[in-house]
Amino acid sequence: MGIDKNKIKTQDDLNEPAPMDQIEPRVDAKMKSVEGKAKQRVGEGLSDESLAHEGEKLRKEGEKELNKTKNS
Repeated sequence: MGIDKNKIKTQDDLNEPAPMDQIEPRVDAKMKSVEGKAKQRVGEGLSDESLAHEGEKLRKEGEKELNKTKNS
């Protein structure tokens, strides 16, 4: 009993990205979200509304990208 090489479908044949290639966008989005949370908290601690707003914006953008990568 052997493997019929003609019946094997590769990721290239299916035009499917490798799992290794799928993780990078999720990691980038998660890091953006974490960085945004940190900036927001530092801005709130320093009473720096500009920094807190920038952090909140970055966090929301990261979470949006993360949700987008999870859905695709």
